[in-house]
Amino acid sequence: MLRKKAFVKRTRKGNVIKVVSEHYLRDDITCSSQVCTACTHIKAPVLADLPRQNQYLVPDTNVFMNQLDLMEHNAIKDVVILETVRDELKHLSLPVYNRLNTVLADSTKRFYLFANEHHRDTYIEKLHGESPNDRNDRAIRVSAKWYKDHLKQHGLNVLLLSDDRANREKAAAMGLKPASVRDFVQSFTDVPELGDIVAHAKETTAKKEEIVYEEHLSTSQIQHGIKKGTLFQSSLQVSTHNIHEATVSGPVDGETRTIYVLGRKHMNRSIHGDIVALELLPVSEWKRSVSIAMEENADEENGEVHADVDDDHTQDGPGEPTAKVVGIVRKKWRPYCGAIARKSVHSKPGSTAKETVIFRTMDKRIPPVRIRTTQAHTLVGKRIVVAVDSWPTDSMLPLGHFVKVLGSSGDRETETEVLLLEHDVPYQEFSKGVLSDLPPEGDDWIVTDRHVYDEKRMDLRDRDVCSIDPPGCTDIDDALHVRELENGNFEVGVHIADVTYFVKPGQAMDDEAAGRGTTVYLVDKRIDMLPSLLGTNLCSLRSNVDRLAFSCLWEMTDAGDIVDVKFIKSIIRSKHSFTYEEAQNRMDDARMQDPVTKSVRRLNKYAKRFRAERMARGALTLASPEVRFQLENDSQDPVDVEMKELKETNALVEEFMLLANIAVAEKIYKHFKNSAMLRRHPSPPASNFEQLRAVLQEYNLDLDVQSSKTLAASLDTAVVDGDPYFNTLVRIMTTRCMMQAQYFCSGTESEAEFRHYGLASPIYTHFTSPIRRYSDVIVHRLLHAAIDPEVVYGQELTDKTKMKDLCDVLNHRHRMAQMAGRSSVELYTNLFFKNKVETEPGRVIRVLKNGFVVLVPKFGIEGIVYTNSDDALTFDEATNQLTAANGVAIKIFCHVKVQITVQGDEDGMRQKMKMELVEPFVEGISIKSDATGKRALTDASSSPSGVQKKSKA
Repeated sequence: MLRKKAFVKRTRKGNVIKVVSEHYLRDDITCSSQVCTACTHIKAPVLADLPRQNQYLVPDTNVFMNQLDLMEHNAIKDVVILETVRDELKHLSLPVYNRLNTVLADSTKRFYLFANEHHRDTYIEKLHGESPNDRNDRAIRVSAKWYKDHLKQHGLNVLLLSDDRANREKAAAMGLKPASVRDFVQSFTDVPELGDIVAHAKETTAKKEEIVYEEHLSTSQIQHGIKKGTLFQSSLQVSTHNIHEATVSGPVDGETRTIYVLGRKHMNRSIHGDIVALELLPVSEWKRSVSIAMEENADEENGEVHADVDDDHTQDGPGEPTAKVVGIVRKKWRPYCGAIARKSVHSKPGSTAKETVIFRTMDKRIPPVRIRTTQAHTLVGKRIVVAVDSWPTDSMLPLGHFVKVLGSSGDRETETEVLLLEHDVPYQEFSKGVLSDLPPEGDDWIVTDRHVYDEKRMDLRDRDVCSIDPPGCTDIDDALHVRELENGNFEVGVHIADVTYFVKPGQAMDDEAAGRGTTVYLVDKRIDMLPSLLGTNLCSLRSNVDRLAFSCLWEMTDAGDIVDVKFIKSIIRSKHSFTYEEAQNRMDDARMQDPVTKSVRRLNKYAKRFRAERMARGALTLASPEVRFQLENDSQDPVDVEMKELKETNALVEEFMLLANIAVAEKIYKHFKNSAMLRRHPSPPASNFEQLRAVLQEYNLDLDVQSSKTLAASLDTAVVDGDPYFNTLVRIMTTRCMMQAQYFCSGTESEAEFRHYGLASPIYTHFTSPIRRYSDVIVHRLLHAAIDPEVVYGQELTDKTKMKDLCDVLNHRHRMAQMAGRSSVELYTNLFFKNKVETEPGRVIRVLKNGFVVLVPKFGIEGIVYTNSDDALTFDEATNQLTAANGVAIKIFCHVKVQITVQGDEDGMRQKMKMELVEPFVEGISIKSDATGKRALTDASSSPSGVQKKSKA
């Protein structure tokens, strides 16, 4: 059946045209119920013949918008998803829409998508004067009525689920059975947690002594204020040291500066990561005191919200600019992992009465959340997930609801799942749809002659190719070779796994890889971007097997001058897979004169030249305190921790990867001026270095930050006699002054902004790791299109907007992967120090008003030493140091000795590393250490056996 609708509209040029839309209605769309005999089921019916309570559910749109966590629960099955509802969700919230599609794809849930908008008996026209929302509500009722009438002969009922009272009343008038979500879940007496998952309704919680937050401005008021310049927009970043202090970036007197938001009152119900609208405060209210470190406490849980900040130790001058939040442009709320605060549970043990408890998030930058639950005593001591529903003006804390239990607090697998969830890392198993895109031959897939002749690949299997990677690396992206040419020059090759041969645009596997963005490396495991068949086998450039590659081939002189470069699809056969240490040993052993070892030596010779040239251009050599763990074979418990050691062969590989990335960046930009995916590293503002420069002046050292070249020269001279670690420490602190490197689309920035500051390169991209980075997959496609005019490609390589959006996703995934890796190191560091007491020398890297941050070089860890004792240490704003009565001064770079332990709070919420001062001695602050300073507590797991685990960086 065909329905037509015609209307006229005026174009931008003023022409009037007639538009005819056609809407096809069908009578062969089935109900998909297993009991139905009236419908002709082409596919197996989805809905069960004996559903719970003998009824199917038909939820309206708002149920999915507000109660999606509930609908995703395994107890909710046999649900009819109307096309009307799904279409509304697509326009209202893309994340909710995508989650609903995931549920629809899960056959165990028995959710059926009913195309009511194309069914002859359920499609309805919009009535005159009827709003789109009212029309859609009526369409939902009509479809529910159709299902009820269609299945009544089989004794099945239909329940219309809606929290809209008016919608329920109209449904009842039509003879339907409606119910609110809360009433519906009360029937699940065998699944008591469903009542906790129901999203929190707004409610008044104000007490007389509580602060009442200001109302947020409307969207139109915010837009008007931003346009006038009275307001500005930024992302709220809460401090990790002080949860009542946040920063944003905004304009102050025509200059973009860091602006502080102080106190919960001024944060005004915004949460870390929210995009907020702010108003700059008068100069009289600017920040004039140094930041303080706050130990985690339950003040907020008791209703004591910090509205203001301590302004002792004020400094002269205007101070740092401050602002207050006046509205939230975009909430970045997500499900949060954490635990229930034990002391917020007031009911008697065993009680199942619903009570309000406090949920504390693992991310201390997120405020505690009030939830109502009947499972309080069961959930104490568990890691759980909670979603925030609202934050009314009269509630000190946000209101939320329980989602699910992850496991017991302290369990390593549970804690690992927590850190993956907290950092938004997709870690689910690859779906059947993704796995179906893999070669059907599986492990038996091999390179054949057709790859040479049909695909115009260069056969490089006779070259002495080798790879150099960390120990245990199985996802080998890159390999190298060098050979002498007849003219006396040398052919140097960088060979990269040809992932795009297996991963094609439009595949489910490609979409999955784009969503994951990157492989995530944890201490004990790896969360792959691609299925292991590709990542660790068919794409991995393992030795002694034929593999497809994308190669960069240079012709170089004996001295290392580049004569030419070309890019080709190739076939290689690696002769050896080295670890960094193995390659170093082969290179250093003069007795080794085989072709592969001699190649490594020549590659190293070239790498040293390229590195020297980069340094001369102003490339920076920075540092970070990276650690590695030795893990027990069976238990995977950490038995030793040490700083990572870099060898000459690390630099060898790095130089050739940089060389290839720069060459490819130039090539793809030449062919795709507006849509090349590149990587930039912005120059840091001079203000980022102010504190570090001031401290170095005490050592008669200057940090010239006019350019990367002057900074590099300054770092080379930042040495102190008798203190070999001083220069490394300066480089570590300089690294923290840098901006974050980012992917970007070439058409969105001027060429002057392409520069990679740290590498001193005018253009850069990522090409060399397509197994573990999706950015490199895109760059491979761009490069292939650039070198082969016969390659067919679509808008995914030419659409500037789509490329920019993809860059934004990849920047987020890359950042989250870094943070997840650091959290994994923190988790295993805490496991290592559990039941131990270690006393080690450290260096002060930051001074706060009530404490100082210490870096322990041996372990590469840092922590805060709190100085909360009254009058023990006095903070001097002018010199940025803490001074004791006995003359001891704590300032940046000074030597200290600290005692390291790990403690859990009384709720078992999280284990926290604790550092206490041992030396120098300060009365009321310092403690007496164990005489040996080593493992004073019993540690059953400190077996000397263990295997080193190290993932590829």
